[in-house]
Amino acid sequence: MGISTKPPSGMRDFLPAELAKRRYVIDVIQNVYEKYGFLPLETPCVENLTTLLGKYGDEGDQLIFRLLHRRDKLSRALEMPEVSEKDLADLGLRYDLTVPLARVIANSPELPKFFKRYQIQPVWRADRPGKGRFREFLQCDVDITGTESLLAEADVCSAVAEVLTKLGFHNFKIHINHRQLLKELIKTADIDAEKEAEALVAVDKIDKIGFEGVEKELEQRNFLPEQAKKLLSLIKRPENFSENQEISRLKAELKDNAGALKAIKEIEELCRLLNFGCAQNKIEIDPSLARGLGYYTGCIFEIRSSDFGGSLGGGGRYDGLIGMFKGTKIPAVGFSIGFERLMIVLEEKGLFDNLEAGPDILICSFADTDCADVVSAAKIIREAGVKTEVYPETPKLGKQIAYAESIKAKYVGILGATEAQNKTIALKNLSSGEQLVLTYEQAAQRILSEK
Repeated sequence: MGISTKPPSGMRDFLPAELAKRRYVIDVIQNVYEKYGFLPLETPCVENLTTLLGKYGDEGDQLIFRLLHRRDKLSRALEMPEVSEKDLADLGLRYDLTVPLARVIANSPELPKFFKRYQIQPVWRADRPGKGRFREFLQCDVDITGTESLLAEADVCSAVAEVLTKLGFHNFKIHINHRQLLKELIKTADIDAEKEAEALVAVDKIDKIGFEGVEKELEQRNFLPEQAKKLLSLIKRPENFSENQEISRLKAELKDNAGALKAIKEIEELCRLLNFGCAQNKIEIDPSLARGLGYYTGCIFEIRSSDFGGSLGGGGRYDGLIGMFKGTKIPAVGFSIGFERLMIVLEEKGLFDNLEAGPDILICSFADTDCADVVSAAKIIREAGVKTEVYPETPKLGKQIAYAESIKAKYVGILGATEAQNKTIALKNLSSGEQLVLTYEQAAQRILSEK
């Protein structure tokens, strides 16, 4: 069997041109997050399975990539008469960035009480690949730990809204719900508490299969038809309802339910705060929003755009997760941008049309040019802040210029023996064809002035 040259299914190579686009977007995200006071964090790509399991719900647990035991330990496990998953694997690839954060908080008493972190790293899920859905993908998270204040929700939502705005998005909404409200709506539909998780899994698919599809799935999961219909009627927001009208509808439906009314009040307050920040007029109360992960406890949110048929990111409050590691309750809230889906939309919108990955200048030389002079010229031009590449051989000039065009260099610098002796270089603009003989310093300044 031959060696495959393709990456594993759902995973990708990123060549320089694509990587330039990704780094541009990461820079925008990072700059906004740091402006809001978030600090960077990185965690290992591998976590103990005991850290990962039981945090994402049953379906999430099935999507964790397991890593087999190593060497003798694996051999001994395979020789056992009855082998369980626990006998074969003890580590897993990072599924998200939230659970590792919870572990770090529990393990790092030196961190401040209110810890604001951002994290931009890949995660892995054994999911079925599709458009905007990969097995390895980048997440860009912002989280605040240590406070129950809704100012934390407002902060992470505003930061993400500003990121999208700076990237050129205008047709997006932050959909907001509350896990407690959704639980009370499920209860109001006469669904028993032990089947709540199943109902949440089905409801979480509304954006993929619609309300009719969810109704069928609920019935397939052995919910009574009247339970399915009642639940969907409760969570479906009437068309053309304003936010105030939707709040009034929910209050009327749940007027005798103290837990639900408390959740509605939090949604109201979060909407009020966001209307004073960067998410003004970008809010939509959505009782059908479920967010499938099992650790959410309060307000949950998701960004959707008319430019993309699905979510561009989401998050929420998870006050119980860190306590699973630490033993004491530490409140937390976070938001994760769906980076890969974001890239798809930005590509389709033409954001990267003028983004170049090539060098500013390619230095060309001849057989009679001393290599030391080439190195010296490149050093001076680079020190001025110009991206500089040197052609490593000395074929005909036409071949060198053709190469410069293929890598999308903006200029070529032609360095012959005479130019080298005079500490000058023939600078040619590949777009206009203009050619000038300049000192190395002048050439660098000319390039910088036209960037």
